[in-house]
Amino acid sequence: MTDAELADVIRATERARLQALVDADMVTADALHADDYQLITPGGASLSKAEYLAGIADGSLRYRRFDPDGEVQVRSWGSAAAARYEVIINVDADGTTYHDRCWHTDIYELRDGRWLAVWSHATRIRTL
Repeated sequence: MTDAELADVIRATERARLQALVDADMVTADALHADDYQLITPGGASLSKAEYLAGIADGSLRYRRFDPDGEVQVRSWGSAAAARYEVIINVDADGTTYHDRCWHTDIYELRDGRWLAVWSHATRIRTL
């Protein structure tokens, strides 16, 4: 597979992951996140896969919008790849609604023939 083809696979996987989170499609979301997945939120909280997906499943974390805004850039090395992009996020979290623009970075690893998200990190973009 060429670098360009791999980048397209990672972009497609990332878009499918984001859509699954918005749709609260727990089967797809579970399949696209590694068991040892970890999210660092814009507020600095660290969530395991179990914590993150449980919040989506029980509705305490509800994505209304989670859309890349611009190109999803991809770099890969061996059995790992990173996707980085700006994203618009509208989310209800524990009774508070957030409308944010963030930088989002996701690290994927190839495991048993599938690309799985292992780390995600979102940084809120602030206007100076």
